[in-house]
Amino acid sequence: MAAAFVLRSQYRARLALRCPPAQLPWAPRRGHRLTPADDELYQRTRISLLQRESPHDMYIDSYNSRGFTVNGNRVLGPCALLPHSVVQWNVGSHQDITEESFSLFWMLEPRIEIVVVGTGDRTERLQSHLLRAMRQRGIAVEVQDTPNACATFNFLCHEGRVTGAALIPPPGGAALTSLAQAAE
Repeated sequence: MAAAFVLRSQYRARLALRCPPAQLPWAPRRGHRLTPADDELYQRTRISLLQRESPHDMYIDSYNSRGFTVNGNRVLGPCALLPHSVVQWNVGSHQDITEESFSLFWMLEPRIEIVVVGTGDRTERLQSHLLRAMRQRGIAVEVQDTPNACATFNFLCHEGRVTGAALIPPPGGAALTSLAQAAE
């Protein structure tokens, strides 16, 4: 019995070498552990480039102490990202953020669901009356340090959420030439 099993598997192995993987007369079993020799039986999948689902979405490609790169365009200084545009944001630090500086987020149609605020190299607390004013208008606010705010904004945009961002570049030597490096 064991000898018949060995002979049958040797016959199948010789058949596999003669036939291309797409024309095997039998389906390979996956119940056993694969060895490097089994690679000939399976097609390998390789992805060279994935396209974005929607080319009009905003994505933050990189940031440094001078500004941001959004969809390949360089933006100097603090900026506000809206669903289809980028504007300079006239604040110097988290202490300069006022209800007036947030007003552009609630004037838009379609309504923004969430605003991600990047406060530089550290997460800083915003004044409670600012957060209350945004909540009364039905807009959630997420306050983070700028590196995490960039990643959160990209994630929410990829999910298809109507998202805005208010970003202050991190001071000093903090820099990331590409957000893809952070994933590695």
